[in-house]
Amino acid sequence: MALDIFKITGPVSLDGTVTISGSKNAALPTMAATILAPGKNTLLGIPNLSDISVMCKLIENMGCKTTVDSNTVSIDSASIDRPFGDYEIVRKMRAGVCVLGPLLAREGHAEVSMPGGCAIGYRPVDIHLRGLQELGAKIELKNGYIVAHANSGLKGANIFLGGPFGSSVLATANVLSAAVLAKGKTVIESAACEPEITDLANCLVKMGAKISGIGSPQLIIHGVKHLNPVEYTVIPDRIEAGTFMAAAAITKGKLKLKNCRPEHLMAVIDKLRSMNVVVEETEDGCEVASNGHIQPTDITTLPYPGFPTDLQAQFMACLCLAKGNSVITEKIFPDRFMHIAELSRMAANLRKEGPHIIVSGVEKLIAAPVMASDLRASAALVLAALAAHGQTIVNRVYHIDRGYEKIEEKLNAVGAKIERQSV
Repeated sequence: MALDIFKITGPVSLDGTVTISGSKNAALPTMAATILAPGKNTLLGIPNLSDISVMCKLIENMGCKTTVDSNTVSIDSASIDRPFGDYEIVRKMRAGVCVLGPLLAREGHAEVSMPGGCAIGYRPVDIHLRGLQELGAKIELKNGYIVAHANSGLKGANIFLGGPFGSSVLATANVLSAAVLAKGKTVIESAACEPEITDLANCLVKMGAKISGIGSPQLIIHGVKHLNPVEYTVIPDRIEAGTFMAAAAITKGKLKLKNCRPEHLMAVIDKLRSMNVVVEETEDGCEVASNGHIQPTDITTLPYPGFPTDLQAQFMACLCLAKGNSVITEKIFPDRFMHIAELSRMAANLRKEGPHIIVSGVEKLIAAPVMASDLRASAALVLAALAAHGQTIVNRVYHIDRGYEKIEEKLNAVGAKIERQSV
């Protein structure tokens, strides 16, 4: 099988306008939730990504019909022939587990493979299962599959979804999607507050669900008997937007981001400003511009509205060129540091101390062959390559294709020199 690589020549200074795609992390659980509303659902603003294709295949495998036209995905969920999430599909991405709650709520039973996805540390599925059990599901694990039954239907309950690293976004999506068809009232405490959960809840409300407390850690759901198909537009991808903000900073460039919601990135914008980067809001997004040398800063990843773990690697790449020392602390996925070895190959000065990384700024990064290990680490290596002197080869870019729509085309349009090749 041919694997694509990026050949990136730097350094460059990016300048121009980038349109941010729809949110992958909002699209996937919302696609899964269409199972709850029999009929034709139309989702707009869906990014053209490999993970979206995998979710389409997973839903089709259950008996639904999907069509993709540009950034519109239509899902006809009139019938579910097979409430089953096959290992060969679910293993390709962690969000595949999001079909469990909707299948259980609609069909009363489901069998879904344990999930796969990026190997970035311990991400337990037990929070999902505990929440569904509180709603009355009987669950057992058989041969790597989650086998769930709710023969008498799901029933409302008070559910606590806090975990060792904060609230689980996918668990909140799963339990929320199941609760909207449960009998009675459900209260989810310590629900994830990420914009992607808010977007899912808003879509469910448009389908006819009764949900209050949207955007807060306490969601109150009054179950309804059925939901109706919808047409819905997902929110812009805040992680893609944050990545392009970091791209402007590391290349000492200036980018105008369209279809971007700065209110979803307040912690990120605050850090950029502390790094001597100018961020100004516009009518449909923001402008990000270098103000000279990057200044060091300290970053701690936290659940929303804190600094997102999905931007930790990209900002580490930026701080490699800061004038001084920075400390990055990872509190969501303590093992999410596989990009350190690869950045070090490009002459970055990084030292790991437990969940902390000491980043000592260097004068310049130097091109080298590097290997992408997961989605966001891939983005960090691309950013570093844009600023590095020489030609960097980034291997295994299929990781980046999971979460960034046409990233090399978008970057090349604003001054990057990226060539995709199959090897």
